[in-house]
Formats: sequence, C-alpha cells, structure tokens
Amino acid sequence: MTIQPAKLSDPAVRAFVTAVNAHDREGFQALLAPGATMADDGSDRDLDDWVDREIFSSNGHLDVDNESNGGRSLLAHYRNDAWGEMRTRWHFTVSDDGRISRFETGQA
Repeated sequence: MTIQPAKLSDPAVRAFVTAVNAHDREGFQALLAPGATMADDGSDRDLDDWVDREIFSSNGHLDVDNESNGGRSLLAHYRNDAWGEMRTRWHFTVSDDGRISRFETGQA
C-alpha cells in the first residue's frame, strides 16, 4: 500500500514528492538548497542534468511504499518514460533552512 504524498512526515520530502508527481519544475527547484548535490546508484551526478533527464523530460512519478529516518528515507516505486518502473530507495539531507541539500537514489 502506498503512502499518499500529503501524509509523508518530513515537509521537505513531502514537497519533493509532490513536485515530482505534479511535474512542477519551478516548485522542485525552490526546494533545493544552493549548491545541492545528488547521487544515483552510488555515483555523484550533475543534479540539473539528472533531474531534467530522469524526472521532468521523462514524466517521472514516485509512489512511496515506506518511509524511515523521520521521513528522510523512502522506499518507492519510481517510473518514467525512459526506464519504466523500478523499486527505488531515496535518502534526503535537509539543511537548517528546510531545503534539500542532497538526495541519493538508486535501485532497492
């Protein structure tokens, strides 16, 4: 059973999932701290390039199955037009101002 985005515990993560699923690029960008970084399957990636390719130009969508670590770690089914659907893990680092300074994702 999936967790509705509005029920996710961490406000920054809740906003991240909501922005991804609404294809809200502007809202998504506003969630990121200056100089935010990310990794995919353990390798650091160019955040802007990855987000464009894996989320916004390929209709990315997250269905969250489970959350832990105060809502900053997720297990989710992620799908996009490029790769189809896969089970993924997500971990978020949220800065003091409530914005996401880093996220890491990969297959679960």
